[in-house]
Amino acid sequence: MAGAAAGMGSARAALAQSSGNAVDLTHAYDGAFPTFDGNPGILYEEAVNIDKSGYQLWKLTIYEHTGTHIDAPLHFSKDGASVADLPVENLVAPLCVLDLTAKAAEDANAMVMKEDIDAWISANGEIPAGACMAMHSGWAAKVGDPAFRNTPEGAFAFPGFSREATDYLAELGAASIAVDTLSLDPGNSADFAVHFSWLPGGRFGIENIANLDQLPARGATIFIGAPKHKTGTGGPARIIAVV
Repeated sequence: MAGAAAGMGSARAALAQSSGNAVDLTHAYDGAFPTFDGNPGILYEEAVNIDKSGYQLWKLTIYEHTGTHIDAPLHFSKDGASVADLPVENLVAPLCVLDLTAKAAEDANAMVMKEDIDAWISANGEIPAGACMAMHSGWAAKVGDPAFRNTPEGAFAFPGFSREATDYLAELGAASIAVDTLSLDPGNSADFAVHFSWLPGGRFGIENIANLDQLPARGATIFIGAPKHKTGTGGPARIIAVV
């Protein structure tokens, strides 16, 4: 709890010094937005017709892990915290943006490594307690293109974190990680090592984050609008950064 409290204090300090410029880090999505399993992540059904009733209403069927969304600890553990139980102090946090675009341009399955985090620290200072470390690979610009998800041959291909990097971030006191791709693990992962280690440790992740190219490496505060349905393994979220 001490680390979480320190993270909240750091976030408040950063917010107090900000210009107040808000950046939406959330993709608008519909049934065509790419998903890990290839199936539509949200389905619409008309519940109330405006011509008949004077107002309109959709019935939505939403799969938790679609669009810009959260992976809660419960996603990869039987008894981890649900999305409704995430500590609120970790939903407002200092945001660290790690630029992986050069590596990702050369390798679609590039990974954030410990050395990348060390380079970030050398350039920007220590990672604040309770921070969210976000990987900016440039992949958000590919949404709508099959290359966001696959190679031309149909194999998964997108950047992600390595387990050595997330183990290191856990030691440094980060509370969450974020990626601008479909998964915390790279597309060619065979074992979901980051999901199986980072999430059961009580931390959470954000997938399909947007607009990281509009933010500095350090200095923004992230606001994570997590859903709060009981026993949820995650869910679509509205994510906003203030610089």
